[in-house]
Amino acid sequence: MIVGLISDTHDSLPMIEKSIERLNREKVELVLHAGDYIAPFTIPKFQKLKTKLIGVFGNNDGDHELLKKKFSENKSLEIRGNFARLETNGLKICLLHGDEKELLESIIESQSFDVVVHGHTHEAEVSRKGRTLIVNPGEVCGYLTGKSSIALLDTIRKEAKIIYL
Repeated sequence: MIVGLISDTHDSLPMIEKSIERLNREKVELVLHAGDYIAPFTIPKFQKLKTKLIGVFGNNDGDHELLKKKFSENKSLEIRGNFARLETNGLKICLLHGDEKELLESIIESQSFDVVVHGHTHEAEVSRKGRTLIVNPGEVCGYLTGKSSIALLDTIRKEAKIIYL
């Protein structure tokens, strides 16, 4: 199973659309968003995904209640709050934004999850800590690094790769 990983979309509608087009082309079976959508007007764009999206809030997300409302308007979009624990294809996955550095480091150190997905730094990175794969898909918006990126997680191989848009 291929899972699309995205983060830090920051209201960039053109790059959100580009990332969705790429994820659909890759035929991902699930998308995880590690937060920082920013404004609720961006959420309807995610309806163009051909699969389910599960997301969490980021530190820059403003009106949580309105964001929740926008998510609830489409059954294939789900927001879980600040943290999501899910299991897919036998892998235990943790999804969070990552702005609470000590919390993120503790989760990684615990090696309680097969995969930890986070954003916040805008730096795309794939690494390992013992049995745990850590993936930061970077920033869809491209504002800080100048590079718009997403990641693809192969749940069979337990590997991830960064895709630059």
